[in-house]
Amino acid sequence: MNFSELQNLILVREPPEKRLSKAEGGMEKHMSEAAVMLAFAMHLFSRGAEKVSVHPDGEHGKQFEIQGWLAAHGFVWGQGWGTTSYAGRYSNGERTLEVHVKPGLGDVVAMVAGHPVIAECKGGIINTRHAGQVSRLRKGLHEAAGQLLARSGEGEINIAVVPSTITTRDLAIKMSPRKSSRNRHRARSSHRCSGILRGRPVQCRECG
Repeated sequence: MNFSELQNLILVREPPEKRLSKAEGGMEKHMSEAAVMLAFAMHLFSRGAEKVSVHPDGEHGKQFEIQGWLAAHGFVWGQGWGTTSYAGRYSNGERTLEVHVKPGLGDVVAMVAGHPVIAECKGGIINTRHAGQVSRLRKGLHEAAGQLLARSGEGEINIAVVPSTITTRDLAIKMSPRKSSRNRHRARSSHRCSGILRGRPVQCRECG
């Protein structure tokens, strides 16, 4: 899949007056948590996954049109479950994407090269200097990494995925030595990294 097609995951909105002067170009670019999940799911397909599950909650579905975006990118809805309209199984050729509205499973889950990949995703405004919104981006990466540290899965590849901004890139670099030190002392064979999204997710050296 061509990652240039993923740009419409970013929604452009007029900022409230108090944030107007802080938005580059006078408009805010929002990448919601659901949009980050979908972008990373597409990345996993590009790395060889045949089936990917995403697990948004009800609020995520209100912030982004999940079913409409999938349909626009060639995914056909084939089977639904539950009462949430966009939950179900979608197919695009040999690729299957399942949307489950279930908490506690990881935001994006797949098997890649025989390894389980579990990602926690956070969204945010990617072109603002507003202190509160920049802090939310920083907090999102901390929260995603913290959720992954609490997991106990054997052999999992755990990835914190957030939009790419100066703030999140700098924070990921600062966090990396701590993650490496912690991983060296872990008894189980897990791998953790931070994935940063800006149209195309970066590639982790270990998970591809």
